[in-house]
Amino acid sequence: MISCNFHFRLRLLSASTAIVTFACCGLAAADDDKDRADGVKTATPIKHVIVLIGENRTFDNIYGTYVGKRGQKVGNLLSLGIVNADGTPGVHRDAATQFRVDTINPPLYFVSTNKLTPPNKTAYSPFLPTPEAGGAPNRQTSLAELDLNPTGVQAPFDNTVTDAQLRALEPSLEPEDLGLLRTGATGLPACPPPTVAVPSPCPDTRVQNFNTLPNTVFQITGRTLPYDSYTGDMVHRFFHMWQQSDCDVANATPGNPSGCLNDLYPFVGIARLDDSGANAMGFYNVQKGDARLFKRLADEFTMSDNFHQSVMGGTAVQHIMLGTADAIFWEQFGTLPAAPPPNRIANPNPKSPTNDQYQVDSTFTMCGDETQPGIKPIKDYLRSLPWRPDLTPTNCAAGRFYMINNTSPGFRANGAVDTAGITAGTSVPPSSLRTIGDALNEKKISWAYFGGGFNAAVRVANGSTDPFDRFIANNYCDICNPFSYAKSIMGDATQRATHIKDAIDFFADLDSGQLPSVAFVKPDSILDGHPASSKNDLLEGMIENIMDKLQRSDQFKDTAFFIVFDEGGGYWDSGFFAPLDFFGDGPRIPFLAISRFSRGGRITHTYADHASIVKFIERNWGLAPLTARSRDNLPNPVMTAANPYVPANLPAIGDLFDMFDFGRDQDRD
Repeated sequence: MISCNFHFRLRLLSASTAIVTFACCGLAAADDDKDRADGVKTATPIKHVIVLIGENRTFDNIYGTYVGKRGQKVGNLLSLGIVNADGTPGVHRDAATQFRVDTINPPLYFVSTNKLTPPNKTAYSPFLPTPEAGGAPNRQTSLAELDLNPTGVQAPFDNTVTDAQLRALEPSLEPEDLGLLRTGATGLPACPPPTVAVPSPCPDTRVQNFNTLPNTVFQITGRTLPYDSYTGDMVHRFFHMWQQSDCDVANATPGNPSGCLNDLYPFVGIARLDDSGANAMGFYNVQKGDARLFKRLADEFTMSDNFHQSVMGGTAVQHIMLGTADAIFWEQFGTLPAAPPPNRIANPNPKSPTNDQYQVDSTFTMCGDETQPGIKPIKDYLRSLPWRPDLTPTNCAAGRFYMINNTSPGFRANGAVDTAGITAGTSVPPSSLRTIGDALNEKKISWAYFGGGFNAAVRVANGSTDPFDRFIANNYCDICNPFSYAKSIMGDATQRATHIKDAIDFFADLDSGQLPSVAFVKPDSILDGHPASSKNDLLEGMIENIMDKLQRSDQFKDTAFFIVFDEGGGYWDSGFFAPLDFFGDGPRIPFLAISRFSRGGRITHTYADHASIVKFIERNWGLAPLTARSRDNLPNPVMTAANPYVPANLPAIGDLFDMFDFGRDQDRD
């Protein structure tokens, strides 16, 4: 049989440039007549699923200028005419115009500027606010600084940190890519933290025309800001994202039936004093050499341009949905508090009619009670939509406080209960919420969550004071592991040892040909691509390492490798999104399906979100939906040529099966 194996190599050419090369080699065909992966019959030849989750990029942020191969259509900034191929504003630049709100009347939380009296929304003129570099490292970190303050420093590193030490700090990169850990600092003056009154102005002067940006999207990279650079972060929290979206059914069109205008992105961040300025409007340009590996993967495999973050907000809630197809809530645990403390309950009402900073910007809400601050405006909007997302089973249950912003799990990495954190409301009590891990366990299907830095986090939880342990543990993302919230997994020593592992264990399993049937892989916060704390090319470096190993392995013939992001991170996106319940959906995020059976260079438009990954696993291994209320109960979308991005049967999410061609042996292509 003729076969072709795709091999990627990310090579550091200088402090600012990397390229990808491509080669072809042999790959044995999958034996579809035999069931492997724990002996459980699968609906497809796929016996292994790998899910890698990056951080904080919308679809347009990476693929805004992408051009589909072989005539494949893609919905993005370029195809909509918002930008030109060279990154300059296009004929339809006004579709991304951003506004500020001068007076909030009545002075209550709003999700639609149409409901204000009057709707005094003013376009930024003549220019956008300046993009900011707050949070991005302005210089390299030394070994002495790491030893002195291991939880207070970040990459990049200078030459006092040896290559061997870089390898110890970051084993998920190939040795030839470790140089990416030394590059990308902003070189800008140190940025003081914001005060309680005003943000600290830290303009990112590397952005071309940073202080005269037209009121539309702008290309991040340019003459003085290479792709291999850290850039500033921005707001991406639950109530803030609903407000940034500016949703009203009165604005609905056939292509955007939710009526969300997405026109308050800088305003909401600036009001929060988060130092982001106009960062939300930035995008990378794959037409001009940015994100080369992401472009190559889209060119060679299958990409969705209609995949969405499942919840408005940040990291933790997305990963919970990925693991449970539901939202997590506060539960009574032993003698610990039965509810979060008052200072952990959000009140998004503005501080004054002219100050949209929230009264209590916190982490829980009793969203089943419309008398609680911020709830009724969202519920009223959902009731107004023709597909009635307010009636979807995954909506808020009465009397429960749901987590809406990042909060640590109630278990430490070693399995000990974090009683102090739960009491303070900074951790969620151990949860009984059913996970996809529980469902796989019941069918004796192997699975694991591999989190970068987990082993060091266990050692620190057990008392280690080693600076390298503390640094690595600080970059382990506890809120990214949905199973670390679950009593059934994290609260059981055997389950924890079997299923919660480090990213280095994933690479060991990959090298030995012993991948579990389902593997969730989470880079640590150095490599995850998150603005300010990471870079896209660091994430590409880890993906390249996986690709190299996977495609040299016999396992590639029956593996589906999904690359997804947790959420958009506050970046603007031009795509439609459909509210499915109180929690979301939210903006589009990149999604790639890499497999022998994925259709090379194809772009699918079927509506999907994180729960679609749960649906794929369930359909492939013959599992029932997790619970009676979880989002994996939603039907597959009915998509039409007349309106290719909007399901005719909302609320609905796909199961990703249409990203593959299981009826054709693509090794013969």
